[in-house]
Amino acid sequence: MNFKFVYCLVLLLVLLPVYANAAVARNLSPQDAYAMVGQRGDLFLLDVRTPGEYQQARLDGARLIPIDQFAKRLVEVPKDRPVLVYCAVGSRSAQVVNYLARKGYPEIYNLDGGIYAWAQKGLPVLQGGP
Repeated sequence: MNFKFVYCLVLLLVLLPVYANAAVARNLSPQDAYAMVGQRGDLFLLDVRTPGEYQQARLDGARLIPIDQFAKRLVEVPKDRPVLVYCAVGSRSAQVVNYLARKGYPEIYNLDGGIYAWAQKGLPVLQGGP
């Protein structure tokens, strides 16, 4: 047998399980995210902003886990449900979504443009304390 062929085959067999378990994170527009919220009763909404930002405006049913507490509160995020993560404009949530992908969460989404983009489209937000 050709050494290169055997080497490539072994490499493929070693790396395939790693890539098969890798999650793919997707960005969703506010409109697509809103549709998903309405269609998926099992969707976990995750807000990674500060408590003050959360009180100003939030999505109905969202769980607040500020980004600076996220690593130690990871167990609060279910792995068996789709997760939609949002922040103010999408940068903090993108970091969390990438972290969840590395941790093997299978279905994760980032709200592109964050809650500001959501609100600009006239989509519903809650204000005040939970």
